[in-house]
This record gives sequence, C-alpha cells and structure tokens, in this order.
Amino acid sequence: MSPVVWAYLGYAVIGVALVVWVARTLQRYGEVFLLDVFDGHEDLARAVNRLLVIGFYLLNLGYVAFALRTSDGIGTARSAVELLSTKVGGVLLVLGALHLGNVLVLSRVRRRRLAERNPVPPVPPAAWTPVPGYPGPGMPGGPGPVARPA
Repeated sequence: MSPVVWAYLGYAVIGVALVVWVARTLQRYGEVFLLDVFDGHEDLARAVNRLLVIGFYLLNLGYVAFALRTSDGIGTARSAVELLSTKVGGVLLVLGALHLGNVLVLSRVRRRRLAERNPVPPVPPAAWTPVPGYPGPGMPGGPGPVARPA
C-alpha cells in the first residue's frame, strides 16, 4: 500500500478512537454536572446527556470524515507523519472547542437557575449599621462615606 493509504487509515483509526473515547468519558462524567444543572431531575439530565453525546458523535465523526481528504502529495514517511499529526491535531481542536462550548452553555443555564433561586433584594440598603468595635464611616480605619438615598 502507498503512504497515502497508510496515512488515511491511521488518521481514520486515531480520529474515530479519539471521538469515541472523549464521547464516552463526557457521557460518564457529564451526567453528574447535568444533574446539578437540571436541579436533580434524573430523567431530564439523562435525556440531555444522550442527546449531547449523539450530537457530539455526529459533529466530530463528520469532521473526521470531512478532513480525511488531502491534496498534499505524500512520498515519504515523514510527510505521512506530518499529515497525520496535522489531521489528528485538527480533530483534537474540534473536540476541545465543542466540549468548551457545551460546558459554557450548561454553566450559563446553571448560573441562571441559581440566580432565579436566590433573587436580588428588591431595595438596596439605605444606611450603615454600626458594629461595636468597628469604626464607622468617616472615621480613621472605617469605610468611606455612605451614600444616602435621594
């Protein structure tokens, strides 16, 4: 077989193995995070986890297949290894970017849920409450002046 075919086979095997390994790891450890995001609703967390993994497989295996093609001539083992490392590096970058995107979106959902659970007080504090042994506003070592409401 020619070096091009070996490079293609190596890339396909490594790329698919990486996608499967990362997807299984994310599915296993991501469920705990999703349970927290969805406030302990196990059925919802499992369903979202499965959907995320399916989307992860589709996007990444599609990228592996899409990036398989090359127009570079491969005449030596060195050029085959260089091509293989470039292709596998692209797969790793896509895997990392998609994982980061998922974590950011789910963190935002979690943060919004926590904010709804702990609302901001309706009225800001209007005065300073003195604490025994602590200097008051305007005193040496104390906080600056307290803004009074208009």
